[in-house]
Amino acid sequence: MVGNRRSPRPAVFALETVLVAACYFAAGRLGLLRQLAVQDAVVTPIWPPAGVAVAFLFIFGLRAVPGITLGALFVVMSLAPLRITVLGTLFGNTAGPVCAYLLLRRVGFRTDLSRLRDGVALVFLGALASMLISASVGVGLLVLTGKLAGDSFWPVWLAWWVGDAMGVVIVTPLLLLLRRMRWPPRGPGWKWAEATGMALVACLVIPVASLSTVSMLFLIYPLLIWAALRFQLAGSLLCALAASVTTTVVATEGPATSAG
Repeated sequence: MVGNRRSPRPAVFALETVLVAACYFAAGRLGLLRQLAVQDAVVTPIWPPAGVAVAFLFIFGLRAVPGITLGALFVVMSLAPLRITVLGTLFGNTAGPVCAYLLLRRVGFRTDLSRLRDGVALVFLGALASMLISASVGVGLLVLTGKLAGDSFWPVWLAWWVGDAMGVVIVTPLLLLLRRMRWPPRGPGWKWAEATGMALVACLVIPVASLSTVSMLFLIYPLLIWAALRFQLAGSLLCALAASVTTTVVATEGPATSAG
């Protein structure tokens, strides 16, 4: 059974809402550390709150919606004064993850991601399809309010959509797996040594491959394969997250200009 359908006590519900809002806000502030200028707007290459929202919907069910909306409100408040158009932004940032949750539940998505169909569903339904909503609403509001020229809609929309989708693909499965993981993880002692060695290699290879003036990103693929074969999905997700964050930092080193 996915999510808890029983109504919790008011105090428990309030704590859950605060937890979801705080995690969403923290993820939003982390995502805003790296921005990318597209046309006359600034977007984030990876938007972690989208993945956080989808993960919490599978943990708490639809009662996580108030926390998602509240967290999105706090992110908006940290960027600009409140206006009536904020309601549209909150709707888009909430509706996208909710759509992902409902679609994934409809196809029998399992949070342990034990089947190939679960990964395919997460990418195509949870990320690519559902995040069309948040991107369309967000960029549409920029155009309607005159903050973005009409001819810039599609480039900005594409960047917004990709950022939200990447947040779901990278963050959601990682949070769902970490929730199910027992600590400390069980396993023979030699595997701890291997995990430590792989982490050290990743800390060396990923920055070198990303920062090198010569195209060396191909060096990351053997590392991902190693992590997937030896540590399954959890290991490959951690390596993919490290590689994505590092390459994003490198790609956004240039100065960004904010929307008018």
